[in-house]
Amino acid sequence: MEQTRDSIKDIWGERTPYEGHWPVRVDELTEEAPDRWVQSACVLCSNGCGMDIGVKDGRIVGVRGRAVDAVNHGRLGPKGLQGWMANNSPDRLTRPLIRRNGKLEEASWDEAMDLIVRRSNDIISKKTSLGIGFYTSGQLFLEEYYTLAVLGKAGLGTPHMDGNTRLCTDTAAAALKVSFGSDGQPGSYTDLDTTEAILHVGHNIASQQTVLWTRILDRLAGENPPKLVVIDPRETFTAMKATVHLVPRVGTNVPIMNGLLNLIIQAGHINPDYIDAHTVGFEELKQLVSQWSPERVEAISGVPATKLREAARILGTAKTLVSTILQGVYQSMQATAAAVQVNNLHLIRGLIGHTGSGIYQMNGQPTAQNTRECGADGDLPGFRNWGNPEHIEQLARLWNVDSNIIPHWSPPTHAMQIWRYAEKGSINLLWISGTNPAVSLPQLERVRSILQQENLFVVVQDAFMTETAQYADVVLPAAIWGEKTGTFTNVDRTVHISHKAVDPPGEAKPDFEIFLDYARRMDFRDKDGAPLIKWKTPEECFEAWKECTRGRPCDYTGMSYAKLSEGSGIQWPCNEQYPDGKPHLYEDGVFNTSIDYCETYGHDLVTGAAATKEEYKAKDPKGKAFLKGADYEPPHEEPDEEFPLWLTTGRLVYHFHTRTKTGRSRQLNEAAPDAFVQVSDEDAARYGLKTGDLVEVASRRGKVVEPVLVGDIEPGLVFIPFHYGYWDDPGRKRAANELTLTEWDAVSKQPHYKYAAVRIRKI
Repeated sequence: MEQTRDSIKDIWGERTPYEGHWPVRVDELTEEAPDRWVQSACVLCSNGCGMDIGVKDGRIVGVRGRAVDAVNHGRLGPKGLQGWMANNSPDRLTRPLIRRNGKLEEASWDEAMDLIVRRSNDIISKKTSLGIGFYTSGQLFLEEYYTLAVLGKAGLGTPHMDGNTRLCTDTAAAALKVSFGSDGQPGSYTDLDTTEAILHVGHNIASQQTVLWTRILDRLAGENPPKLVVIDPRETFTAMKATVHLVPRVGTNVPIMNGLLNLIIQAGHINPDYIDAHTVGFEELKQLVSQWSPERVEAISGVPATKLREAARILGTAKTLVSTILQGVYQSMQATAAAVQVNNLHLIRGLIGHTGSGIYQMNGQPTAQNTRECGADGDLPGFRNWGNPEHIEQLARLWNVDSNIIPHWSPPTHAMQIWRYAEKGSINLLWISGTNPAVSLPQLERVRSILQQENLFVVVQDAFMTETAQYADVVLPAAIWGEKTGTFTNVDRTVHISHKAVDPPGEAKPDFEIFLDYARRMDFRDKDGAPLIKWKTPEECFEAWKECTRGRPCDYTGMSYAKLSEGSGIQWPCNEQYPDGKPHLYEDGVFNTSIDYCETYGHDLVTGAAATKEEYKAKDPKGKAFLKGADYEPPHEEPDEEFPLWLTTGRLVYHFHTRTKTGRSRQLNEAAPDAFVQVSDEDAARYGLKTGDLVEVASRRGKVVEPVLVGDIEPGLVFIPFHYGYWDDPGRKRAANELTLTEWDAVSKQPHYKYAAVRIRKI
């Protein structure tokens, strides 16, 4: 094994201090010298690092970072350097499987696809396509999502389409829509190169986006380092580097953000000219947050008033500011309301749309942005508004179909509701692609029960026999990264191309080909009788997608496969006006909120009730951003005598999602081989625990047994990483989501994983 560094022991690598231009450092790991290198990008977090895949004798033998790429300047994290080993795993699925007499047996592709088509047509004949649902991923490619979206919306006409992105990024999309009128991150990663201050809210970036954190570490090591404010209930790697670390009780993000805004407004650290020219709603926001004195914030959140004031001084006086937000906000109480307050912070200070100031409403997965852009999550492609008839007509013209087949009579069905419909029997075919809900959804006992219902036909499309696939009626073996060609878009809107480097194992196929095959066998047609889906290759699909984005915020029309293959990834919008992409949105202070252009007519941040077009028209901001807020609501489940501890769940630096890939890399798995429950020193003493002891952790929904890890967490709070399921350890209940709640945010519909009441018992 040749490697430029041991990324397991040295996660972020050697420092390259800087201010202004981040130096190049190429990370590489190979087990043999490659015959050739193939351009790609990493798919094991949402950062989207440019990389090359090393190939020898038709097999992946290593990776290296791409020095030319604007995202990572050659660096790779431990997952990027080690995760490719999953491609060579001996337990890849290589043939379709069909359940016969209760057992999954090998079958041909014709047998498997014909069965899916027969069941589809049978269900359609009895209850229309409303009996069919799709639950996809944040890990496929853009071309696969767009093909899925077209066959689902214009072929079947089902509104029941969503992805596991609902679990990790839908609050990002919701918050951006609420404030700016559409999805799309305003800033660029290059803002970190010069910014004066950084705010991380509920985001352990050191573990989740290790290369982006490396960029920050290098700024911290250089001249004029930025000040760092971290809001997190745990003493994470990120928090250890903070100038100010605010440690809130779980579920209290809204009081803290309201308190920070109140202090900044009271101190006059706002930009009145920007507020007047480019926003609406300031007086209402000012009145709302004025109720949140530092002392009241302390009483609710536990954050000392002095600490809050210290953080407000940094956030209120920095001339430039970058903010990042992730699951500590998105998967907690009042997710959208809290995330929007970060947008408000930038708007009232006028810190948006220029170098050094950016908001990253982070994504959790590498291609989650494309799930949303392409409409595979239920929204409409190109950030179109399902409530705007002209937007529906635009898609109908693009696809040459009657507009009535495109579902737009009500909001799209979100993932948690899709599973509820399956539970109640109104959805009878559920097609799951590239995700593992039997580990990742909350309240797993209920999820397993749904998957085993006799009236539900389950199709699973994956590379491995996951905890979900074992319940399927049909399993389709899928090709993964490195085995297919496609594009995907990261958090700062950078689009990368990933070329096919090797053939998939056995009979496994790209998801793109599987969806095309289904559309062909279902004989989906346009209104002239021609095949609905006109493309046969990923590149042809990309060209069709470009037309779908023309004139929309996510305009790809200036890109091509050839252009994306020249060097670095390219940020959208990329068109005639911005042929090399555009680093910042909203430079002119004009937002996507005009009534004819916006992606949504908005929601009530407390109830989630959707506003109508007429209601929106009455307050059409005509390009100004919205300043909205909400008052605090306590979490719906809190500790009591029976369940006296808070539970929060999260991620580890060495694993991605449910470990289907990272668990098959020996180095990554050995670095973090098992789940655990982290308890404070105080609670360890109270329960007589030491590191390594086994405890039972129980909530009202289930139990797990975990080894104890003592320290670096607040008293009264316990933490369990959510990655671990049962495929490599079926003998012990250890999945964190056995314990979590079936509840979700009112606006984004993202489940609450960050709080639940539990008790622990030493075994």
